[in-house]
Amino acid sequence: MMMKVASPKKVASITEKVWQRVYGNYGSTSQYHHHHHQRRCSYESEDEYEEDDGTIQLMQIGAERTKNVLILMSDTGGGHRASAEAIRDAFRIEFGDEYRIYVKDVWKEYTGWPLNNMERSYKFMVKHVQLWKVAFHSTSPRWIHSSYLAAIAAYYAKEVEAGLMEYKPDIIISVHPLMQHIPLWVLKWQGLQKKVIFVTVITDLNTCHPTWFHPGVNRCYCPSKEVAKRALYDGLEESQIQVFGLPIRPSFARAVLCKDDLRKELEMDPDLPAVLLMGGGEGMGPVKKTAKALGESLYDKDQEKPIGQLIIICGRNKSLASTLESEGWKIPVKVRGFETQMEKWMGACDCIITKAGPGTIAEALIRGLPIVLNDYIPGQEKGNVPYVVDNGAGVFTRSPKETARIVAEWFSTKTDELKRMSENALKLAQPEAVFDIVKDIHDLACQRGPLANIPYVITSSFTDLI
Repeated sequence: MMMKVASPKKVASITEKVWQRVYGNYGSTSQYHHHHHQRRCSYESEDEYEEDDGTIQLMQIGAERTKNVLILMSDTGGGHRASAEAIRDAFRIEFGDEYRIYVKDVWKEYTGWPLNNMERSYKFMVKHVQLWKVAFHSTSPRWIHSSYLAAIAAYYAKEVEAGLMEYKPDIIISVHPLMQHIPLWVLKWQGLQKKVIFVTVITDLNTCHPTWFHPGVNRCYCPSKEVAKRALYDGLEESQIQVFGLPIRPSFARAVLCKDDLRKELEMDPDLPAVLLMGGGEGMGPVKKTAKALGESLYDKDQEKPIGQLIIICGRNKSLASTLESEGWKIPVKVRGFETQMEKWMGACDCIITKAGPGTIAEALIRGLPIVLNDYIPGQEKGNVPYVVDNGAGVFTRSPKETARIVAEWFSTKTDELKRMSENALKLAQPEAVFDIVKDIHDLACQRGPLANIPYVITSSFTDLI
């Protein structure tokens, strides 16, 4: 419905300037009339604009406006970016162009030290693992990390505000433990808490740093019941918490794979059981020693033939890949660098050896792979070990020889144990987690009133008046 009212020329010229400023970034009104998604939510908020004859028209806005989603992440480990990109892809699959997604490291792009140096600092401390252990546990008490973050917020508030406001988000999603407190303070200072939905997606399976939990979020998505208990303990309400699982990229989670076809495509032995040895994105860990031990244990000396095959993922470690390729293997071995199609390699194998990174664990569970965990980062990854072991989906050992022995037994005398662990892994898997998360965020957006559709300039003006 549309209504016209008379408007004096003087008032009309002021109105015109204001509304041009407000809608200058949204382009022509034609973009508001694209096709509705079947789950699209709508509001009945009104906007006025001036016609050539000096009248002001009142009409609906916002129902079809593309909403901005800002995902806050940091490359402190590969899991945060992977989760952010999984959420981005799931939004696009479920809702098309209803949402415009930005994946950003606002700290790196807009602030100074120490926030813009987190990635480098984290990598240094993880290489000197005791440093990270001290840092993780010493900042766990609330009074320590709250004071630290408050000091940083006071110093970089304007920079963080500029970074957030550039994208004019309707929804902010944090996938990093240090990206709750300061953005929420900025929203409070700007009076935008009722307009902007803020949610946290926790990317640690069990052991979590307390900075993940902030009572000001609209929703906290926990990957496990263990994490949900920690959230309640740290002051969140049950209504704020949802347990869906760890977000895994849709191309992996919904891939329909046939092991025989994959082995043919990847030029693997069609009959021998296969173990996947992961070195992580940087090819770190005891990969070389473990690979050599497997080369021995998976070769039957009595019958002079292999009982299994080995796939080694070296990541970006080209030196490691070159060294392993030059080895004289007695079993079928494939050495790979950084892989972007891990769903295929996991789908073609029968078990996996990896450190206790949450993303790799979640992917292995989806593929039903029994897991040999051979290391973990103190703090956030320590709890992933009992998560896997206590649920009967794998074992833990740091010894390359013990690892090789376990795999050899799984491929020969303990095939029943391998099968049982595979079944347990599938029970623990949550392949639809990322879709459950984005659908719930969409539902939160639909529950917002007309204020959510009022542009940022007007919202800020209302706040100033109040």
